[in-house]
Amino acid sequence: MSKITELLHQIGQSLWLDNITRGLLDSKTLQKYIDELSVTGLTSNPTIFNNAIKNSNFYDTAIAQKVKQGKSGEALFFELAIEDLTRAADLFKPIYERTNGVDGWVSLEVSPKLAYDTQTTLSAAKQLYAQAGRPNLFIKIPGTREGLPAIEEAIFAGVPVNVTLLFSREHYLAAAAAYLRGIQRRIEAGLNPRVESVASVFVSRWDGAVAGKTPEEFHNRLGIAMAERTYKAYRDLLNSDRWMRLANSGAHPQRLLWASTGTKDPHVSDYLYVKSLASPNTVNTMPEATLLKFGEHGELGRILSAGGGESDEVVYTIDMGALAARLQKEGAESFVKSWEEMMDVVAKKAQAVK
Repeated sequence: MSKITELLHQIGQSLWLDNITRGLLDSKTLQKYIDELSVTGLTSNPTIFNNAIKNSNFYDTAIAQKVKQGKSGEALFFELAIEDLTRAADLFKPIYERTNGVDGWVSLEVSPKLAYDTQTTLSAAKQLYAQAGRPNLFIKIPGTREGLPAIEEAIFAGVPVNVTLLFSREHYLAAAAAYLRGIQRRIEAGLNPRVESVASVFVSRWDGAVAGKTPEEFHNRLGIAMAERTYKAYRDLLNSDRWMRLANSGAHPQRLLWASTGTKDPHVSDYLYVKSLASPNTVNTMPEATLLKFGEHGELGRILSAGGGESDEVVYTIDMGALAARLQKEGAESFVKSWEEMMDVVAKKAQAVK
């Protein structure tokens, strides 16, 4: 067991892998990461699945079988994805049970082409969660303006949600409000308020967006500063009277999740966003390369301040709202591009079988 990865858990932060491939499962590498690197969950997205299917032959046999069964397109892909994620969910189930549902999760995203379609997103979330049949599977819904009502309705319907594509404190607060409304409605309807959720805030893309455009002293600090001010808002919310009333009824908090934590700049630490974002009651989901490097030679800095640290000094140098909106739009477009590429790869492999 890596002492440095275990230290994150002692601080109160869960360490999840931001990757899934059939090869990771078949080779038992994911089980090794659970046993040796303290990995307690897993996330996926369209780009991850696109790379997994396009760059390997692990899925070819399954695609051939499903084509013979008359499957094609998105239905075929979701069967492939759910097969992978249910296997991973079963590996994490002991952690899920031991932590009473707080940890041990995997995530499956609805089609990114639905990012601006509320009703279809909600329908897809319900259908995919039922199809997977695992209690420890999050359905990822984007925190866009159109996604927020779908998040509230999914929570009210009892579907666990990983809110994705959040890029700022304001994005997080909007997602948290949707979650709270869904929980409040469950309480008022006499339903169990225990519906888990995480809010995924993307970090490293901030620094990539402003590379070469900020003073030297703020280089590679914007993403961390945004995370600091978001973490303050998160802790303030958990200390609020509104949340405490819901907690008194049995609700669990929606945990804050740090996403996009792989370092883009080769001139800085390869685990910059891991050591800088250690914080209680959060999750850090990291790419496989980052996980391995952190486990091999990682170290931690100070624990993230609940008071916001020095974030204001950095973020006031740019228009945070405008850049957050741009990053969310670009993130959604990137996932759509990966999705369409993946559908094309699946279709070509299916055609080859025919």
